[in-house]
Amino acid sequence: MLHICIPTYNEGPTVGVLLWRIRKVFQEYSREYEVIVYDDGSTDETAATLEPYCKVLPLTVLHGEKQEGFGHALNALCADVSRRTKYPRRDAMVVMQGDFTDQPEALPELLKRFEGGADIVTTERDRGTMPTAVRRLAKVGPWMMRPFMSAKDMPDPFSSYKLYRISLLRDYAKSAADTPLITTDGWAANLEMFLKLAPLARKVEKVAVAPRYDLRPRETRVRPFADAMGLYRAGRASRGWRKPAAG
Repeated sequence: MLHICIPTYNEGPTVGVLLWRIRKVFQEYSREYEVIVYDDGSTDETAATLEPYCKVLPLTVLHGEKQEGFGHALNALCADVSRRTKYPRRDAMVVMQGDFTDQPEALPELLKRFEGGADIVTTERDRGTMPTAVRRLAKVGPWMMRPFMSAKDMPDPFSSYKLYRISLLRDYAKSAADTPLITTDGWAANLEMFLKLAPLARKVEKVAVAPRYDLRPRETRVRPFADAMGLYRAGRASRGWRKPAAG
């Protein structure tokens, strides 16, 4: 089973079409799947858009009462898939955005790597297609984290599009006691999740993807200075993350 996890906040104009694009992918690429959307207290039509899709797609919608951020949404999705999976070694979760940036057509390639034995499949994005604010952060962010980790240890922190074998989530939960998997927010949450789970993985692979920023109807939510400082703080904390928690 593949659990496709989509954190959303005010993505009403895109999330419904995204679901149909995911459905089309799996009509052509036969694989059992379900979609889990976490609605982080959206104030637009996101909830109303999602409601009818629950009747025609393998879709579960988790609703947050108020906006609590990307990190909170990731924690909720991880907890949900870890609880619902019957076969954690055979099942995977994919995290993707709900705004068309992450293309569902890349899912078969991520799955092929997973079926070939990868416990984590990360994606690396073509920076040339990024909006100016995202491109600035992509340039400054790694420099902010360089004092704390080498380039080979650093995934693309600006890509949330990743696949994780669900057994990694359970292994981390056993070793970390009551410590949440994700304690940060924004782009730093992607980095924290990867760095905490990677030491538990036997094999990590990388796939190049081409994001489509031009398809989404809203402006980027990236704030280069604030997000770069968040990555700096994440890098400073990352030395502890890269070691499995004592249990």
